[in-house]
Amino acid sequence: MTSMRVVLADDHTLFRAGLRALLEKLPDVQVVAEARDGYEAVHMVETHHPDLVLMDIAMPGLNGLEATRRLVKAFPAIRVLILSMHRSEEYVWQALRAGAVGYLLKDAELAELALALTAVTRGETYLSPPISKHLIREYVQRVGGEGTTLERLTPRQREILQLIAEGYTTKAIAQRLGLGVKTVETHRTQMMERLGIHDIAGLVRYAIRMGIVLPDP
Repeated sequence: MTSMRVVLADDHTLFRAGLRALLEKLPDVQVVAEARDGYEAVHMVETHHPDLVLMDIAMPGLNGLEATRRLVKAFPAIRVLILSMHRSEEYVWQALRAGAVGYLLKDAELAELALALTAVTRGETYLSPPISKHLIREYVQRVGGEGTTLERLTPRQREILQLIAEGYTTKAIAQRLGLGVKTVETHRTQMMERLGIHDIAGLVRYAIRMGIVLPDP
């Protein structure tokens, strides 16, 4: 495997430390930066120009799926490998649709991590073996279709949807994103119309189902 510069994106400090220690055991792999959420991940890529991002899905503020969409659009050569504890096919499907080149379960062994890095370096898609094999066939079929309902939303609406699901008020969302309250309300209204959802509780359930946020333990 040729030399690879990597950014780690995960909101758990201990997990990042453990993953960095594992990566440092692999030849020709250099961890150039770490990020605690999707916003930091985008910033670190802009700053360090890595070859690969190892990206968690469930991160506060901006989740890994939305960060992946932004990175792939802004940096077409970037490769994003999702690291997740979730085996749900919907999560995997969302990751691939967002532009990730692979999906690795967090309980993988070091040998599998090395295998995944080698595969994505060669331009291949890597999926952890426990993930259903028919997922790839389903993915190919769905790529040419209408996509998911999530893709009916704009990037800003998906960003607001995550914050709503995380419990932020309209005023708090406006302050966080530098928008007017009425602008946030307009986005929320349009979001509900596009999704056919008519209350906040419904938006939260939808966000959980689509892997934007995780349900409370």
